[in-house]
Amino acid sequence: MNTTELANLNEKYGIHDQLTFSEGPGGIIIAAIRNPHGEATVALHGGHILSFKPRDHDPVLWLSQKSQFKTGKAIRGGIPVCWPWFADHPTDIDKPAHGFVRTAVWSVIESERLADDSIRLKLSIADSEDTKKLWPHRFKLEIDITVSDVLRIKLNATNIDDKPFTYGGALHSYFSISSIASIIINGLEGCAYLDKVDQGRRKVQEGAISFKQETDRIYLDTTADCIIEDSDIPRRIRISKKGSRTTVVWNPWIAKAGKMKDFGDDEYKRMVCVETTNADADVISLAPGDTHTLESTIRVEPWTRNND
Repeated sequence: MNTTELANLNEKYGIHDQLTFSEGPGGIIIAAIRNPHGEATVALHGGHILSFKPRDHDPVLWLSQKSQFKTGKAIRGGIPVCWPWFADHPTDIDKPAHGFVRTAVWSVIESERLADDSIRLKLSIADSEDTKKLWPHRFKLEIDITVSDVLRIKLNATNIDDKPFTYGGALHSYFSISSIASIIINGLEGCAYLDKVDQGRRKVQEGAISFKQETDRIYLDTTADCIIEDSDIPRRIRISKKGSRTTVVWNPWIAKAGKMKDFGDDEYKRMVCVETTNADADVISLAPGDTHTLESTIRVEPWTRNND
């Protein structure tokens, strides 16, 4: 890490006592945000939100203790940015899963303290000779992060090419939970989904989602809020979204967790992914000059007797 670069970031974008840049694991640069409402950390590696914690609440996001903070490697947990494709590349499995921006270094372009003491941070990345080897289009991608007692994320994709392009992606959110056995997810009742654990068969969700085995589902044609109800903390995490008509729910369970080098064998018990996505047929076509925004809003709601 270049110490001059770090000093320049703090001078240009730092906000006294509320936004600071420092060296994190593996030498990556991390922005630490703290205000009267909550706190978060963001890695420039991947434009990756690592943590979020509203004031007087437990951490909301989960990060694996085995995460790799290395050049060219994705960070396991938090909110990775998947773009310009979701999961495996549709025609070339040799290309990196979930695209290439989650392992690239993003640039800081703006920071500000808002009137309510929220902190807003914007990062960006654009096409390069390296990205064109994987995806032949000119683009500009920005992630706009606002931290208060609510976490708001906007992923703005702009086509700066002279021809249209189509892409997919996700805000691949990993949530911290007390136990996978103690949660349910509401909001997707009656929704059709593709069950990737069962050869992609199309099924319909009956009742709330609960977990007893590996779960990997793409919920289709939905703009609904999802609510993680955790009876042991107790709390509810509400995930709202815009610019998305698919939601992915994922937990690797025992066998798959054991095969991942950056995932502890028992860590599946403490996490669940509820992802704001443009997946399957919900891909985005952009004409030259157009912008699409994928937006996720994450808030903690208290558990009340009405939820019992």
